[in-house]
Amino acid sequence: MLKIYFSGEDVLRTRVAPAADPVWELILSLHLLQGRSRDPMMTTWRRSVARGLRQENASDQFRLLFALNPPRGYFPDFLTPYASLGGFEAGLDAVRSTPTPLLHHDLTVLAGENALPSSASALARGEADVLRQLTDSMEQYRTVAINPYWGRIQAAVEADRTRRARALLDGGVEGLLASLRPAMRWDSGVLEVRDYPDSRELHLDGRGLLLVPSFFCARTPVALLNPALPPVLVYPVDRLGGLLPSPGEGGGPAPGREALAALLGRTRAAVLEVSDDGCTTGEVARRLNISAAAASQHTAVLRNAGLLVSQRDRNTVLHTLTPLGRAMLDA
Repeated sequence: MLKIYFSGEDVLRTRVAPAADPVWELILSLHLLQGRSRDPMMTTWRRSVARGLRQENASDQFRLLFALNPPRGYFPDFLTPYASLGGFEAGLDAVRSTPTPLLHHDLTVLAGENALPSSASALARGEADVLRQLTDSMEQYRTVAINPYWGRIQAAVEADRTRRARALLDGGVEGLLASLRPAMRWDSGVLEVRDYPDSRELHLDGRGLLLVPSFFCARTPVALLNPALPPVLVYPVDRLGGLLPSPGEGGGPAPGREALAALLGRTRAAVLEVSDDGCTTGEVARRLNISAAAASQHTAVLRNAGLLVSQRDRNTVLHTLTPLGRAMLDA
């Protein structure tokens, strides 16, 4: 179990990342791709990515990247820098600028349980050309494994952020932390991460905690090993039916095209509009002065058309816009 200890100052400084983190998603997707999980929601993605990487015919280029990211256990902290909050390029710049002592430390820990290619030794010495090759392979991998699905990834993360925002408004930061159940439990200033692979304690010491909702995070949340780094906890979100290529990306078809014909009518357009900032079924009914049954029916049609995502929390269902839904609303 991982126990994270909060002071009053830490509670005030705790926040949720503003969007899906592209570097964390890339790194965690590598673990899922190589793992033995039989999650049916990810099967199509794994097959498509494996096929795409074979077509790239660049196994040598990816060898170090895959070796640094085994499917289970430790992976280097330097691969997921705090700077990735600023976007993918900012994250890669931070990886290339990693101090040599941190590279050496992380790779020494990794080598204790994993066989590494010879290029890892040069990486541990901080050789610039190897760091550049590593980030080049991250960019190439992202083109195949992440970019075609980025809209769906963003939609799932944004739906979770909306849920956390409502928890924050209703119960403050402690309400936000309590909403992370069942994988985590908040009690008397301590956030307990159940089923964590190691027994650890993390004392925030007034730095607060950055919560990063992640599509590719597996069942168990992830924290950095080095306690000196800015505290981050990455946790899984509802994957909302798995991955399909986003509209207009990766050559894939737009989801739910057949269902779009069902969107004609003022009421459904109004449902789409009131869901702009997140809305429960009951709130849809009250705002539009329609029955709960009618609100449920309209949101189901919009969801099947790929315009809404719906997430249940106890006795309520929260509806938020997908990227396609927002594009239609803004058109």
